[in-house]
Amino acid sequence: MRLTRRSVLTAGAAAAAAAVAPKMFAQQQNKTGPGKFYEKGPVRIYYEETGSGVPLLLIPGGGLNSTIAALANPFNAIDEFKSEYRCIAADLRNAPSGQSAGPVEVDRPWESYTDDQLGLMDHLGIDKFMVMGFCIGGPFIWSLLKRAPNRIAAAVLAQPVGWRPEMLDPTYSGRFWTTWGATLIAMPTPSVNTAGKNVVQ
Repeated sequence: MRLTRRSVLTAGAAAAAAAVAPKMFAQQQNKTGPGKFYEKGPVRIYYEETGSGVPLLLIPGGGLNSTIAALANPFNAIDEFKSEYRCIAADLRNAPSGQSAGPVEVDRPWESYTDDQLGLMDHLGIDKFMVMGFCIGGPFIWSLLKRAPNRIAAAVLAQPVGWRPEMLDPTYSGRFWTTWGATLIAMPTPSVNTAGKNVVQ
């Protein structure tokens, strides 16, 4: 990644933090250690916390294969921000290489991921927080802003995913969606129907 782009992203997050920091010092608990699990009903989300300061939710890229490990690209976001912020990151629900799991809510797929992100922040006792998302993290941020605008103190969309017909790579859909679905279907998990909703457990 070019140094100028990295500097812009870092400066953007720092400027956003400076604007909201006075209101958020109460949420500065020092949380450093191995990963943990947040559970709510049939959902189990693996997350990690590093550093202290204003809470910063970091959403990795990688399409539906998004895991904490992806935060090393295009630069190591956790290493970059942990000295100034309370960095929080989680594996996406049902990312094949991750540790999070839960129903695939086919009637409300985007909302279920937002449930997980807001639920995790509730679990940690965090009301207002900043968020920075890479690739698919961009659309997830828009969902967070729509659902809980008063909780998002600042947001940075870095390298958000998009689609342009004239630039479509023949392998694009396979990289981001087909492999995820095929891998998930191959996993030994039962299909269930919960409260009349189409769900894959």
